[in-house]
Amino acid sequence: MTATTTATAAALALGDDALVLSHRLGEWAGHAPVLEEEVALANIALDLLGQARVLLSMAGDEDELAYLREERAFRNLQLVEQPNGDFAHTIARQLYFSTHQHLLYARLATGDGPFAGLAAKAVKEVAYHRDHAEQWTLRLGDGTDLSHQRMQRACDALWRFTGEMFQPVEGLDIDTEDMNAAWLESVGDVLRRATLTVPDGPQSGAWTAGAGRQGLHTEPFGRMLAEMQHLHRSHPGASW
Repeated sequence: MTATTTATAAALALGDDALVLSHRLGEWAGHAPVLEEEVALANIALDLLGQARVLLSMAGDEDELAYLREERAFRNLQLVEQPNGDFAHTIARQLYFSTHQHLLYARLATGDGPFAGLAAKAVKEVAYHRDHAEQWTLRLGDGTDLSHQRMQRACDALWRFTGEMFQPVEGLDIDTEDMNAAWLESVGDVLRRATLTVPDGPQSGAWTAGAGRQGLHTEPFGRMLAEMQHLHRSHPGASW
């Protein structure tokens, strides 16, 4: 693959991550547990949508890529497509992903590749996303017995999807083993401070490792995609 082709593939993978998680977080609108979180989750979703627009534009027409591709053409991580579940589930997913994304963008921002400019700007946004998830992990993990149980259950359930974040992506010159070690240290520290147990199972199973990047997705993704694309596909060619 040429440098241009690999950069396009990488832009598509990172753009799909941001787009899909943005949509998932947007599903909390009108359903968040407190008004402050209604605003916080919406702001994080908008940050991710902004990142997705830049990245998808590097790969082609952003609207066509978002609304006209079939499920198998998406290259997002399976982690970001997981349903919101309860609030603890959403926070665990955000903790895992935003910690990864912050480490990734911090590394990309120091290079001179095609993603350096975006990463330099986005790393500041993602630092807030990570801190927001960390603070809620601490509150829920070290809160009531029920909040602790729900947070631990969420961390355990999503752990198997985390290994895919550290599979090499064509077009990204990143030491994924080093980043995985940094991620484990960071997430492990947060979980321990939250009186939670770091899941001891493997980070990925044989059927999940790298599957989202290959266009293989979990069942809930198809339903989410149908909802996300419904309006655009119902009125093809319409201008707004």
